[in-house]
Amino acid sequence: MSTPTQPAAPEPADPHPVPPGPTDPGPASGTPGRPRPGWTEIAVGAVAYLALTALAAILLGGLLRPGSATLAVVAIGISGAAALGAALLAVAVRVRSLRAVGVRAASWRWLLVGVAGGVVAFAVNRLIILSYVLATGDMSNPQAGFLPGLTGDLPTFALMMLLGAVLVPVGEELLFRGVVTTALGRHGAWVAVLASALVFALAHGVSIVLPAAFVLGVINALLLRRSGSVWPGVLAHGVNNALVFGLAALVL
Repeated sequence: MSTPTQPAAPEPADPHPVPPGPTDPGPASGTPGRPRPGWTEIAVGAVAYLALTALAAILLGGLLRPGSATLAVVAIGISGAAALGAALLAVAVRVRSLRAVGVRAASWRWLLVGVAGGVVAFAVNRLIILSYVLATGDMSNPQAGFLPGLTGDLPTFALMMLLGAVLVPVGEELLFRGVVTTALGRHGAWVAVLASALVFALAHGVSIVLPAAFVLGVINALLLRRSGSVWPGVLAHGVNNALVFGLAALVL
């Protein structure tokens, strides 16, 4: 008579699980029972971003004096609000889950990495811009419209900082990383990282700002892929913008 075999003991849980990496799905895994972000979300986000920006420009056209600090504040506020609104509309169509686009808690370690990423992005981008100026002699600034808000009185500067280093990073990270990077994740991690960074760069216009935006886009897409959260990228974006604005105010 055979003796019944004892069931194998379950393996102990790994006390040091490996975080999601560039080859892992990251936040693109979505929420059970809901569709994953895809081309539908990218299309809705792009159309909504353009439509909201154009609508704001039409409604405010002629009401604000060109070159004024008020126009600078309104322009940067529109940029952030349009990106945030577009991201929320894209998520609302099918996915209906902010967790699916990376709105989830991040550890303090990843948040600190995000701050460091913003400093690195700022340093690399200053080097790119300096090299361009030395090579071409072109001193033009495609974002000169923001300067009156940075060189005016302290309340205006503080509002510019609040919008540029908080609202804009939240809105653009949700749209370009949360929606676009996540949706492109089904085509491979590096396609998602590089393609979403390119879309982000092109959204800033074909100018010297483009390579700077591309570098920031790559860093933040990698942060999203590695951490699974959009918040480290928001911090990186905010730190980069705050340093850019602070440097402009000091120099000018």
